[in-house]
Amino acid sequence: MSIFQKAQFFTTVNHLQDLPPTRCEVAFVGRSNAGKSSAINTLCNRTRLAYVSKTPGRTQHINFFDLGQERFLVDLPGYGYAEVPEAVRAHWVQLLGRYLQTRDSLVGLLLIMDSRHPLKELDWKMIEFFQVTQRPVHILLSKADKLSRQEQQKVLSSVKKELAGLANISVQLFSSSKKTGTEEVSRVVEDWFAACPLPEEEDFDGPETFND
Repeated sequence: MSIFQKAQFFTTVNHLQDLPPTRCEVAFVGRSNAGKSSAINTLCNRTRLAYVSKTPGRTQHINFFDLGQERFLVDLPGYGYAEVPEAVRAHWVQLLGRYLQTRDSLVGLLLIMDSRHPLKELDWKMIEFFQVTQRPVHILLSKADKLSRQEQQKVLSSVKKELAGLANISVQLFSSSKKTGTEEVSRVVEDWFAACPLPEEEDFDGPETFND
């Protein structure tokens, strides 16, 4: 069974001071229209675990999903052209940026890109921003079913070539509607978590104490 299929909603926060104490986290991030929520639902084998909207940018908070054994999946606000007030957008940017660069329990980033429009300016900024942490990034080229097999291989090869000079970064094709690429994502995340050993029981004051 995939590690994602154990996912249960845990909490949602809108301010860094409200982040729950965790041992290991893997975060999902991507442009507002890249298919991030659909990818999460597919990986977790659910239909509405993460909210899917026809209006990009509906994920406005940081959402935590418990994967068991003190491991968490984190759904971050989408970035891009979401039609939201500028004050809200500025809050998202600050929240997202500070979380990615300061969250000690974050062990890796899953970056979702539309396979038909990969490596846009904001995607590059996200990669460059996270690279300073020296933690791994795994890119999911989503909506791959919209491309022919030849087009899929062409875009995969092209993206790998553009990323060749960067450390700790990998890429794959992914389709939520066809459920292709899920096993590869699961293997990557399980490897990340394997490098984050479970703590001694007496040393971990886990999420169950968050509301104390």
